[in-house]
Amino acid sequence: GLFGVPELSCPEGFQEAQDKALQESEQLVQKACSTPPGPEIVMIFDQLSDALCRVADLADFVKIAHPDCAFREAAEEACRNIGTMVEKLNTDVQLCQSLRQLLADKAVMDSLDPETRRVAELFMFDFEISGIHLDDEKRRKAVNLNIRILDLCNEFLAGTHLPNKIDQHILPEHIRYNFTTDGNYLQVAGLHADCPDDLVREAAYKIFLYPNAEQLSRLEELLASRNSLAQLVGYSTFAHRALQGTMAKNPETVTQFLEKLSDQLSQRTQKDFEMMTKMKMKLKPQNSKLMPWDHPYYSGVLRAERYNIDPGLYCPFFSLGACMEGLNSLFSRLLGISLYAEQTQRGEVWSEDVRKLAVVHENEGLLGYIYCDFFQRPNKPHQDCHFTVRGGRLREDGEYQLPVVVLMLSLPHSTRNAPTLLSPGMMENLFHEMGHAMHSMLGRTRYQHVTGTRCPTDFAEVPSILMEYFANDYRVVNQFARHYKTGQPLPKNMVSRLCESKKLCAAADMQLQVFYAVLDQIYHGKHPLKRSTTEILKETQEKFYGLPYVPNTAWQLRFSHLVGYGAKYYSYLMSRAVASMVWKQCFAQDPFDRAMGERYRREMLAHGGGKEPILMVQGMLQKSPSVEDFVDALVSDLDQDFETFIMDS
Repeated sequence: GLFGVPELSCPEGFQEAQDKALQESEQLVQKACSTPPGPEIVMIFDQLSDALCRVADLADFVKIAHPDCAFREAAEEACRNIGTMVEKLNTDVQLCQSLRQLLADKAVMDSLDPETRRVAELFMFDFEISGIHLDDEKRRKAVNLNIRILDLCNEFLAGTHLPNKIDQHILPEHIRYNFTTDGNYLQVAGLHADCPDDLVREAAYKIFLYPNAEQLSRLEELLASRNSLAQLVGYSTFAHRALQGTMAKNPETVTQFLEKLSDQLSQRTQKDFEMMTKMKMKLKPQNSKLMPWDHPYYSGVLRAERYNIDPGLYCPFFSLGACMEGLNSLFSRLLGISLYAEQTQRGEVWSEDVRKLAVVHENEGLLGYIYCDFFQRPNKPHQDCHFTVRGGRLREDGEYQLPVVVLMLSLPHSTRNAPTLLSPGMMENLFHEMGHAMHSMLGRTRYQHVTGTRCPTDFAEVPSILMEYFANDYRVVNQFARHYKTGQPLPKNMVSRLCESKKLCAAADMQLQVFYAVLDQIYHGKHPLKRSTTEILKETQEKFYGLPYVPNTAWQLRFSHLVGYGAKYYSYLMSRAVASMVWKQCFAQDPFDRAMGERYRREMLAHGGGKEPILMVQGMLQKSPSVEDFVDALVSDLDQDFETFIMDS
């Protein structure tokens, strides 16, 4: 069976697994309702969470990645049914009462350890955001809003990827071949950001981002429904609800962070735009005004011209085997952890090229399993991601339930003449996703509800982004980057060039991320919105990005992160700031420092989501960072490295 779950040897098994989970959860609900206040209540709640997540998490992965349509559909159905059960439990007054009695009992609460207390509070928070404290009618309204929001999210997400059609005669003949033909129409399915022809990029931008009335009304209804739900359960805005328990804590801090960052970036961003404009004038003197469709293309041209970083020069040094050896050696030196390939049983994996790794600590033994689904295949989504399939927890019998995760990448297959070779970007992504996997393996909490990466969004990306710093450090890369034919190491100046090339136009790239994050905050801020979502986009783009808004475009209708990262798009920037501070203070001097590795595990990875994120950061940095510290960390990363500058000159 899939992942060694016996029921899942066929798609029908999902029904069986789901029925078992629902049955088990009903028994646990009865048990919770009849147990007096004490730590056992939290254990029962966590068992309940585990029973449902064991099926839901696994199904969440299978519905996206399994090559067999029957498996995908069965998993989709299981997700829906478990989701309905979760909604029901979150509004079960009697179940909530058992937890409320525990939280109200001061003597018992004082006797609990901090992790158990936090987990009890997190479960209560889940009840409260579902409107448990409301009267019957309002609670029903909250449940219906939750269901409607779920549907709108799915519809909006599907709409973000839909191509736009245009009568082919409208476009000049010489650029039509860039787009897919559909009868008399051309289909535009993306921004063609890397196309050297300015006209193709301009056409793609204006057509792909042309507003779709249905998608617009979906977005408006989604934002209004989220706001109604937040207000119904006692928050002034959806952002206030979404940021509860995060590192930022509230939207005011996020806005302050984004505005200060934007101020610090503005001069650098202007310089970047001037460089791109000069490059455009050089290549296209007749039309040199920089437009939004120019930014990704001309920043790429500048990097390539100034630093000669053709991926083809680097790939031969980054065979998949070498990169995995590099990760193994890094984890071994920093954390005392090794990765071992393990034989899989029949039916355990969904594609024969999936590899299973056992994660083993030199003293503690087996910590968990990583399934590596690394290679391209038809219909496989093109996103690199980390999935928790089973969370770790201390079981009732005293044994530890080992975590199981999947890492999904889209690497090319090996050929007869060469192994799988990674571009520098692919290598960095591999390190990034492995950062998530290590968080899952080492976040060995007592409770499954807060295990590994089950922590606030603005902290969850810290371990993965920190791994990018290791992937860009010559001392680390030099351990494993060898030419697959000659065994020659990757020259130091090639690594330096690559790192410096990433800083070129990086301020403008970061400014774009600030613009997206501000837009997300405004959309999820005070309602009713003062203007239409498109007018807000135009105003925010002019203030926080700097390149002109293009009439009759609505980029926000393609902003798929509004679904999974509603009010939390800033998280990536804040996580990067923390990762940067941790790198500079703890690892820049010696990336293999075992004492620092142990401190990192103890202070940041070990707690999963069982400790307040800002306390974990304080433990690691031994100080409490301010908003200004976050901003300074991001901006100082943009400075050119003097040694490389001299070498290249």
